[in-house]
Amino acid sequence: MDKIVKSGVDVSVIAPVYNEVQSLPEFYRRIKQVLEELGLSWELLLVDDGSTDGSTELIRQLAREDRRVRPLIFARNFGHQLAVTAGLDHCRGCAAIIIDSDLQDPPEVMTDLIAKWREGYEIVYAVRAEREGESWFKLFTASLFYRLIYRITDVKIPLDTGDFRLLDRQVVNVLRRMRERHRFLRGMSVWVGFRQTGVQYRRAARFAGRTKYPLRKMIKFASDAITSFSYLPLQLATYLGFAAAGLSILAIPVVIILRQSGMQAFLGQATTLIAVLFLGGVQLISLGILGEYVGRLYDEAKGRPLYILREETDQSEPDPT
Repeated sequence: MDKIVKSGVDVSVIAPVYNEVQSLPEFYRRIKQVLEELGLSWELLLVDDGSTDGSTELIRQLAREDRRVRPLIFARNFGHQLAVTAGLDHCRGCAAIIIDSDLQDPPEVMTDLIAKWREGYEIVYAVRAEREGESWFKLFTASLFYRLIYRITDVKIPLDTGDFRLLDRQVVNVLRRMRERHRFLRGMSVWVGFRQTGVQYRRAARFAGRTKYPLRKMIKFASDAITSFSYLPLQLATYLGFAAAGLSILAIPVVIILRQSGMQAFLGQATTLIAVLFLGGVQLISLGILGEYVGRLYDEAKGRPLYILREETDQSEPDPT
């Protein structure tokens, strides 16, 4: 099935940018080469997520030189997931490809994604078969994260997949209607359904610069993923409460018997203090988990925009070249 149309924009490439001034020229060159070899009309949405290293001006320069490059400049740093969201909101293609601008996701893999799309798949995700240039700790935590998410969430997110994927226009339109603030797009794109398949690839080392996902951001990302698609933390708090209550009930006759037998260890207030500390810890953990979900409800209730654009260049027609 051939989904390519003969007018308008065939493929929109969405690339969040945060301090990637060294990578952008090579990234643009490879994107252009791949899509022109395929003979497609295309646009490249570069979403500047509050860069401070000169990436913003470089994006403007690329847009001046090539009308197919469309800058979306954030008023501040809103984060990777909202940068992708902005790209989805503004793209015009029959399909959208989400890809990082640091060249860890090779643009050449887009050829395989588009081939599967032409076969009739609405979502084609890239599966990381190998990951170059990453520490054993990053590899271990990433593997653990994907397997944990797969087991505990309500949707079965494919293992070892990131945001690098192709989305058909139908899928893009559905995702544009989903406006939750704490976003986990790789889970949202699975939740919507449609025909999906994967393409394996080797993830490259960074072309330049440092990772924009340190441990702190990875933990927050994992928290958003779990709370967006699973009630397991709330259920664990309930199970922990029942376990503590059951342990206390079982301990009462044991303590009475041991005290009657004259054991010194169970005289005084030591056991009472231990029980109070234990139950207090259970309560605080449970309140903390509940607070995470309440906080997300509070963020949604405020109804603020997901992101704010300081600058947008919108060409009404694709470049005919």
